[in-house]
Amino acid sequence: MKHKDGKPHQSDKSSWKVPVALTVVVLCGLSFYLGGIFCSERERYVAEAVNKAVDTPTETATVPVQIKAVSFPECSAEYQDYTPCTDPKRWHKYGRHRLAFLERHCPPSFERQECLVPPPDGYKSPIRWPKSKNECWYRNVPYDWINKQKSNQHWLKKEGEKFLFPGGGTMFPNGVGAYVDLMQDLIPQMKDGTIRTAIDTGCGVASWGGDLLDRGILTVSLAPRDNHQAQVQFALERGIPAILGIISTQRLPFPSNSFDMAHCSRCLIPWTEFGGVYLLEVHRILRPGGFWVLSGPPVNYQRRWRGWNTTIEEQKSDYDKLQELLTSMCFKLFNKKDDIAVWQKLSDNSCYKKLDNPDNYPSKCDDGTEPDSAWYTPLRPCVVVPNPAAKKVKLDALPKWPERLHAAPERVSDVRGGSAGSFKHDDGKWKARAKHYKKLLPALGTDKIRNVMDMNTLYGGFAAAVVDDPLWVMNVVSSYTPNTLSVVYDRGLIGTIHDWCEAFSTYPRTYDLLHLDGLFSAESHRCEMKYVLLEMDRILRPNGYAIIRESSYFVDAIATMTKGMRWSCRKEETEYGVEKEKILICQKKLWYSKQNS
Repeated sequence: MKHKDGKPHQSDKSSWKVPVALTVVVLCGLSFYLGGIFCSERERYVAEAVNKAVDTPTETATVPVQIKAVSFPECSAEYQDYTPCTDPKRWHKYGRHRLAFLERHCPPSFERQECLVPPPDGYKSPIRWPKSKNECWYRNVPYDWINKQKSNQHWLKKEGEKFLFPGGGTMFPNGVGAYVDLMQDLIPQMKDGTIRTAIDTGCGVASWGGDLLDRGILTVSLAPRDNHQAQVQFALERGIPAILGIISTQRLPFPSNSFDMAHCSRCLIPWTEFGGVYLLEVHRILRPGGFWVLSGPPVNYQRRWRGWNTTIEEQKSDYDKLQELLTSMCFKLFNKKDDIAVWQKLSDNSCYKKLDNPDNYPSKCDDGTEPDSAWYTPLRPCVVVPNPAAKKVKLDALPKWPERLHAAPERVSDVRGGSAGSFKHDDGKWKARAKHYKKLLPALGTDKIRNVMDMNTLYGGFAAAVVDDPLWVMNVVSSYTPNTLSVVYDRGLIGTIHDWCEAFSTYPRTYDLLHLDGLFSAESHRCEMKYVLLEMDRILRPNGYAIIRESSYFVDAIATMTKGMRWSCRKEETEYGVEKEKILICQKKLWYSKQNS
């Protein structure tokens, strides 16, 4: 209302404020209510997604996928050791700074090979474990360069049709056994089950990791595809866990606080260069209380400097820089003798509080990057500080091996929908499944199967169920699912993050058994089934096996496609005998390229 002069009445102004205010209050209340419903539904959805991964997968459709029969051609013989994402033919496209060209660089989709990788001429079924730890067939890994270059260091030697591995190394001329004996004297935790998982950067032919297997320590041997030729392939041919990789510009595909121990034996990594960024990555993946072991330059420089083509002053300077850098990122010198020095990552938070000072280097990482993010995540020159609330991630707080295998890790609660109860349920479920698998595949649990990959694990349940068999398991967690790999490491198992739309970081013919559980149900919307199966064929050894546990919606299509890869498959019931899920037991046939003699 207005006065006759057109001016508003004072009481009118307050009269319209009331309904507007009420409207705002009502709308806010309604928004809060609906938001609460949405958030609770979202939490329920994520929890159900994890629980579905724990229980049997649900049926995705009533009509199974049908595809036409297909036959894949042979790749040419030059592809016999093809590693798509670390292909030497593509190195020239990438920068040489910090050896970034040796990192993963996968080919674009239009360059992907749709053919079957042939074995080398004269390939034989690998020698079985444990004999394989000391010898392998030359024709399976026909590389002479590494034999000629490293024969004086006793990495390996060729005798007749075989390569022999005498257990030598650049820093252990008396054999790897004596080298590890000295290491155990320096680190008593290697003897009592405290240390279970390790990583060996620049692993050579993985003799260190092979020796530790006999001492109850499971090691991921890491090396790039470089001029040493086939370090990782030799390791896997021997039956020792290994993966292609390099510390360069990106994080390694492991969560933070994973390994109990890290090792470098003259691995030629320039630890003090580039702001110590390589050491910072070791710090990230090493759990609080874990150990970093270094042998080779600049350790024991007082006696060794003459053989390193340097001066004693330069080596002393390098050692002092290394010690200063390690101290600045909360390592302490734990022990030292002869050529071996051992540092321990501190678990006391008082050291990390000093990193709050902006004048200190390295500084504390901000919260911009998830500590466990490790798939194409750039390295950063900062310290990933352990979560002070995670008390049971520290090495001395974990149960000792083998008790830790079945103890629910503290970090299981970090997974959406994860709990000690879901962990125990998953553990029991896989014991029943593994028992059923052994009925369907009697070779499982014998010396016919050594290198195993669980292609999409949740908590490492399958690996835990077969831990007493003469095999080891590489547990793979998808980069597109909840990151449960920290749980796998906390229970004393090993694994890696991976995206199955890309090739895996390994050589052809390196695994005896591939296991997957609902992988195509989970990833078929992103990854074309054909390329996943061709990648499985690449990394599976001739006469090797695959256990494909999948929704009935996909099983027939998978069986049709594997026939085109020269696999033989049979369909089996699950241990539950349900119609919506089936198991394919497959075997890859041994065949030779028509181009070879």
